[in-house]
Amino acid sequence: MPDALPVALCICVPARNEAARLPAFFDAIAEQDWPGEICVAIAVNNTTDDSLSLIEAARRRHAGRLAIHVVTAQFPAELAHAGSARRLAMHEGLRHLPDLDDAVLISTDADARPPVDWLDTIAGAFSRGADLVGGRIVIDEEREPLPAAVAKVRRAWDRYWSQVRAIEDAIDPVAWDPAPRHGDHTGASLAIRARTYLACGGIPLVATGEDRGLVLAALALGARLVHPSDVFIRVSPRTDGRAEGGMASAMAQLLNSAEGAPPPMAPAFHHWETRAAWRKELRTRIGGSAQIARDEPGLPPMPHDMCLEVVE
Repeated sequence: MPDALPVALCICVPARNEAARLPAFFDAIAEQDWPGEICVAIAVNNTTDDSLSLIEAARRRHAGRLAIHVVTAQFPAELAHAGSARRLAMHEGLRHLPDLDDAVLISTDADARPPVDWLDTIAGAFSRGADLVGGRIVIDEEREPLPAAVAKVRRAWDRYWSQVRAIEDAIDPVAWDPAPRHGDHTGASLAIRARTYLACGGIPLVATGEDRGLVLAALALGARLVHPSDVFIRVSPRTDGRAEGGMASAMAQLLNSAEGAPPPMAPAFHHWETRAAWRKELRTRIGGSAQIARDEPGLPPMPHDMCLEVVE
């Protein structure tokens, strides 16, 4: 762990009917090479399985290693979504941080399995001046292998986004988020300074895209988002997720693409070149990086006019 990092942290997890995955999740957190007791805040919401008893078993199994804090909720139908659940988990995490000035909230999901140095690499990014740290999403094929056709499409998307990052880094490099970097900053692995979280209003109460909403709100205040290549997390490739529009929906789309549905389409690379040039011009202005976060969501969406190259 970096010597210059006086930081407390809490891992925040929404969980809805996740009994089948919670034991492996807690075991992976307990195996972190982070020193001392690790704070975990878990929001169990709208749940009908035995998640609570499994959480209690994990609390006993990892006593002295994990400080597991549980909050429960039964949201009404109109609020039973990812925004409510993740916001509840994050606010529970805030309650258990001793000093918000030196504290970090880390969002993840109950089906995630981080590598042993996950917390350490996140901490390293904060020691270098980050306000938010996105983690790369990796499919947990060791435990749940992808069908060959699905894996092929997934690799094609990985190549596409790698080329997009290369375009951005060539035209509009960001000093605090240098290459090599990935481009993921989802709720499965998203760390944020507690003061930044409070300043931007926290997780928005939206049914989907709550993680993107948080990131945009923080960036609009001038926060520094980084995507270190060594920060990643393994997630399940399940297609029966708990959140509309989340990772499970993306996996379902991959499955459809691999099963002979219309071929995947993506914005052609020249659109990303134009967008990177627009960002570069705006970034030269005072407060330009924050202005990008405020203005970019209002730009017309890029057309999906290029067939994704899927190779054997």
